[in-house]
Amino acid sequence: MPRATQRVPSRNRRKKIIAAAAGYFGRKKNVFKLAKMAVDRARQYAYRDRRDKKGQARRLWVVRINAAARICGTTYSRLIAALLKAQIELDRKVLADLAVSDMAAFQRVVEVAKVA
Repeated sequence: MPRATQRVPSRNRRKKIIAAAAGYFGRKKNVFKLAKMAVDRARQYAYRDRRDKKGQARRLWVVRINAAARICGTTYSRLIAALLKAQIELDRKVLADLAVSDMAAFQRVVEVAKVA
């Protein structure tokens, strides 16, 4: 009979994977081999999507800025170009927040940018 080596650490590694797979469907939650593959894949998606989340936020900001800019009689690209020309350093997150929460302030920013 082969001798078991590293019994406690091996069991602990497996328990950690099975615990991470809790809530998965079918054998993926309690068969180590399947659980390991499922957890690895889930972690890859989590890593990728943490970065993708930032891109989605930026796309949302652009949509909000464009909608508010069109209400003010301009477009997103013209507004951003005018802000750069006027050396107004407001990032898209701040502009989108102004567009949603304080339309009057956003309109003032647009007017200052148009003058420049």
